[in-house]
Amino acid sequence: MLLDRKISFAYIFNKVKVDLLIVLLIGLITNLLTVFFRGYLPEMPLTIPTFLGTAISILLSFKMNQSYDRWWEARKVWGAIVNDSRSFVIQLQSFLDDGDPAVIRKLAYRQIAWCYSLGQSLRGQDPVEGIGPLLSETDRTAISGHVNKPLAILQLNAGDIRNLRQSSAIDVFRHVQLDQTLVRFCDSMGKAERINGTVFPSTYRHFLHFIIYLFVVSLSISLKNVQMIFEIPLLLAISAGFFLIEKSALHLQDPFRNRPSDVSVTAIARTIDINIRQLLGEKEVPEPVKPDEFYIL
Repeated sequence: MLLDRKISFAYIFNKVKVDLLIVLLIGLITNLLTVFFRGYLPEMPLTIPTFLGTAISILLSFKMNQSYDRWWEARKVWGAIVNDSRSFVIQLQSFLDDGDPAVIRKLAYRQIAWCYSLGQSLRGQDPVEGIGPLLSETDRTAISGHVNKPLAILQLNAGDIRNLRQSSAIDVFRHVQLDQTLVRFCDSMGKAERINGTVFPSTYRHFLHFIIYLFVVSLSISLKNVQMIFEIPLLLAISAGFFLIEKSALHLQDPFRNRPSDVSVTAIARTIDINIRQLLGEKEVPEPVKPDEFYIL
């Protein structure tokens, strides 16, 4: 997630360097055509690039709104995971009559592992990397055959909660409350997977790029009487603004791609880790994830 800090110029430039190179070539070619074929180029009134620029602004505004909605929905999903994870451990401590710390710790550690595993799975990373110490050997064996590792971890906790009910460690009402919390975990996972698996129409981006390049061509022809030393920087500056907004929207629409603009699922999972360990009364807890310059993952 991008932080409220000074963003590196290299990060910004790398987003649009290819597009700006194309704009530069368009500007140079148009100027060369102006020099050698001035009489053949049409008169391009400024109203045409003005109209195209207005259309581009509307399209970019729509795309940015849609992309941010996806990003914000993903952030709300992980906010719900934070709240439910804390509630889950507090419920276990409150509902178990004997307060068996070993059982509570096992279920709580699985919940921590689930958070890390879900974040890594959404980003296309190894879902079990780093969570080995949080699970027993039996648990690791049980989830090894599953494609969806986070779902398998939830199943393990559901099984143990069922065993607690069968052994009368919890009554029916408490069983239902814990089961509802597990259902919310499953719902949140499904929402995150839906966002991650739903592709924003790529044709929209291609059409938008085409219109921006068309705008650059028409503006370059309209400014054919302006000296190249002034025209080229103007084309680059205007098109850079359009492309930067488009790239920002492109990255926001996919909030689980292990990019600086991602929802910070690793940092959120670490926060849950710290909170749960402290609820368990542990003194040694991991450090929060530290920002990397202008963003945090």
